[in-house]
Amino acid sequence: REMLRKLFITSLLTIVVTAAAPAKASADWLFTPFIGMNFGGSARFNTDITDFDDEFEKRVNYGATLAWMGAGIFGFEVDFGWSPNFFESTAGDANFEYGDSNVTTLMGNVVLGIPVGGQTGLGIRPYASGGVGMIRSRIDGVDDLFEDAANNFGMNVGAGLTGFFTDNVGIRGDIRYFRSLQDDDEPDEFGFGLGDFHFWRGSVGVTFRF
Repeated sequence: REMLRKLFITSLLTIVVTAAAPAKASADWLFTPFIGMNFGGSARFNTDITDFDDEFEKRVNYGATLAWMGAGIFGFEVDFGWSPNFFESTAGDANFEYGDSNVTTLMGNVVLGIPVGGQTGLGIRPYASGGVGMIRSRIDGVDDLFEDAANNFGMNVGAGLTGFFTDNVGIRGDIRYFRSLQDDDEPDEFGFGLGDFHFWRGSVGVTFRF
C-alpha cells in the first residue's frame, strides 16, 4: 500500500512541478471534459433494465482529464470520473435519489502519444496511458457520505485518439479499464492484488490544447 501511495503522489507532484516550470514551445497542455458510459464487469449490475433513459441514467459517467505532454509524445495526466448512479437500478418508480449510489475515480497516469501531423493545426494524436489512484464507491444517502463510502486503491489502463481541427480545439475518444486493488494478508507477498470491483469506461470529450 505504501509503495502505491508514494507512486501516486509522485505522479501528481510531477504534474504540479511541471506546471510551475517555464513552458517550452514543444510541450502541450491538454484539458478534456468528457461524458462516457460504463460497461462490463461490475457495471453489469441490474442488467434487466430495458428502457433507454433508465439504462443511460445508470451507466453515465462524467469527468475531465488534464494532461501535460513533453515534446508532444511523453507526459502525465490526472483523470477524474464520476458515475452518479453506478449501483442503482434507476428503473421506473423505484429510483433512488440522483447521485446517492456513485463511483468516483481519480487516477495519476503516464501517457505515451504521438502527434501525427504536428502539434499545431490539423492532426491526430493516438495515445496509451496507465497508472494508479483512488476508486471511491458510495451507497446510501447524502447524510451517510462518510459512513457508507469505501476508498480503495485502484489501477487503470486505456487508449484513445484525439483529432484536432484547429491549434487549440479537438475531439477525443477514449476507452479505459478500471480495477480496484486489495490488500494481500500474506506477509511474503507484494502487498496488493487485483480486487473484485472492475469495469470499462468509454468516453468522448472536447480537448482544449494550450
